[in-house]
Amino acid sequence: MSASRHVVCPGCGATNRLPEDKPAKAARCGSCKAPLFAAKPLNVDGAAFQRHIASNDIAVLVDVWAPWCGPCRSMAPNFEAAAAELEPDVRLLKLNADEEGEIARQLGVSGIPALILFRGGRPVARTAGAMPAKTIVDWTRQNLG
Repeated sequence: MSASRHVVCPGCGATNRLPEDKPAKAARCGSCKAPLFAAKPLNVDGAAFQRHIASNDIAVLVDVWAPWCGPCRSMAPNFEAAAAELEPDVRLLKLNADEEGEIARQLGVSGIPALILFRGGRPVARTAGAMPAKTIVDWTRQNLG
């Protein structure tokens, strides 16, 4: 049996087993048939955030942001461009700090936009402030080793 990793569906939230010898970018959810990777960040609520952090075997990069935040809005297209480069090795999530304030507090977010990189359900790196797409990609890859 070939090695596989678990990936949470961005559509229905089901956890899928993704064989490592199959092309990940073409993978579809076994439950809802949606693509597992769309090369764009997912807007998540608290429950979806927890599911992605706990059940993905791939790294998860979270952008904690708010709609009133100018730097957050200016970084949004850069975060989307980074998703196109980092998927399928990294899942990118957007968590609205106004709607999910308790999670933002639990994560220790004191300034936005804040990027938190998770691996194996645990934070491995964090940074704050708007940055260009290349910097997001380079920072993520550097912190994943």
